[in-house]
Amino acid sequence: MRADVRRLDPMTDLGLPPVLDPESAKNVLLAAPRGYCAGVDRAVITVEKALDLYGAPVYVRKQIVHNKHVVANLESRGAIFVEELHEVPEGKTVVFSAHGVSPAVHAQAADRGLKTIDATCPLVTKVHHEARRFAAEDYDILLIGHEGHEEVEGTAGEAPEHIQLVQSPDDVAGIVVRDPARVAWLSQTTLSVDETLETVAAIRERFPLLLDPPSDDICYATQNRQLAVKEIAQDADLVIVVGSGNSSNSVRLVEVALEAGAKASYRVDDASEIDEAWLEGVRNVSVTSGASVPEELVEGVLRFLAERGYPDARAVQTAEESLIFALPPELRRDLRAAQRA
Repeated sequence: MRADVRRLDPMTDLGLPPVLDPESAKNVLLAAPRGYCAGVDRAVITVEKALDLYGAPVYVRKQIVHNKHVVANLESRGAIFVEELHEVPEGKTVVFSAHGVSPAVHAQAADRGLKTIDATCPLVTKVHHEARRFAAEDYDILLIGHEGHEEVEGTAGEAPEHIQLVQSPDDVAGIVVRDPARVAWLSQTTLSVDETLETVAAIRERFPLLLDPPSDDICYATQNRQLAVKEIAQDADLVIVVGSGNSSNSVRLVEVALEAGAKASYRVDDASEIDEAWLEGVRNVSVTSGASVPEELVEGVLRFLAERGYPDARAVQTAEESLIFALPPELRRDLRAAQRA
């Protein structure tokens, strides 16, 4: 039996498992945790600190994180986002995004004399280390992920001759390996936990000796946000997920909400994208956000709901998050030098 939920400030990440108020004509539940994870926070602060330290422009390869509002804000401060390094003038500073890059990109940056700051999420770096280790032991590596995603491209680039992409259980029948006894799997960090486990199970059915990574590749923040949305989606007429369309973890939250029992779920970049028709006949609304979403965008959605008669949100906390990652070492070094000067 679930405990009662206290009415909380909508921006407070506190609470207990949700119980909808039977006396209320409308309810709003707010997932906690939600929004920025440690890797995203580190990446965004990296660009901000680089702009403060080196001055504009600071170049960033790809979107630093997958959120259009974050990117636009950094652009307004002097960041220039590029797709490839040939767009960066020689000798300039370039930041690598949180999603990671391949060794080939590092080499290209060195050839062009670029000053690099690597804002790759440490949890993605961990997957890169695992890829190199499995490759060194001559395993065929099955990388579960989405084709074209920057994180997948970066990980695959660590050992391209050993890695093949598996996007879903449907791909498993077509896998060809050199030795069925020497097969390992890795995954993109932002996938649906349930779908990844389904794919791993299908792979293991074909290759019973499949080697697991030393620790789970799906990042803690992705798992926590999926568990939280499952909790608030069970009795929801509508789940609103705040996040950009190119954010894998945000897109997954919509899917997880529907699988958990939500009658409807939609992803929006901000409140301006909410369709009034979604609220017709809707009593229970739940709100969450992807791991690269600033809290102010969630606040905008809550204001939108309040203006349409929905009460203050009740926060539902399913996990505590206290992890903080240090800034990239090259940036820390330059910050220390500036302080001494």
